[in-house]
Amino acid sequence: MENALYQKLIGHVANLEEEASIALVKKLILQKEDPLTIIGMCKKGMQQVGEAYEKGDYFLSGLIMAGEIFRQVTEIIQPEVKKQGENKVSGSVLIGTVQGDIHDIGKNIVSMLLSCAGFTVYDMGVDVPAKEFIEQAEKIKPQIIGLSGLLTAAIEPMRQTVQQILTASPDRFPRPRIIIGGSMVDEEVRRYTGADYSTSDAVAGVDLCRRLVPEIS
Repeated sequence: MENALYQKLIGHVANLEEEASIALVKKLILQKEDPLTIIGMCKKGMQQVGEAYEKGDYFLSGLIMAGEIFRQVTEIIQPEVKKQGENKVSGSVLIGTVQGDIHDIGKNIVSMLLSCAGFTVYDMGVDVPAKEFIEQAEKIKPQIIGLSGLLTAAIEPMRQTVQQILTASPDRFPRPRIIIGGSMVDEEVRRYTGADYSTSDAVAGVDLCRRLVPEIS
């Protein structure tokens, strides 16, 4: 059973209770709770905000407020996650939101967590064409490439990007592991795009990268 305080945290974020959310996050850190778990609970609250917005219970201002709460939480959590990544040899990750999609909250969370976990992260930003992923991969030769997207319209650009990466490697750069991520991503989407792995959860995505690096090295 999840910690009762975690349930309270989910509720505070979902109800857009900024001060209560921040205070509880600080309390959990003082209690030496796992920072990645704290982030995960906040993400659950964010998901509830998104669902409420889709039902018309929240307006755009609610989404903006939730984003601000999450930004503050990540600022508080970041030093704690970084401590966990100290003295760990990790790999390199090239990450970006695919062409046609400008959403970056999930991608930014993953980038932050990966950096804190000891990875070298190259963040391409949003609305990134396939050729730019390939050009950058040729320069830095990442072990992992992460493609992000929130919209269902991003699925086709993901597929095209994955296929072009696979075509370009290993001639232009070593074959990387390709992970796709986003709220609309599932096993069916992964198979369609041809990606190696998929995730819809930031913390799970970081754990996946940690597991993959020893296999690639």
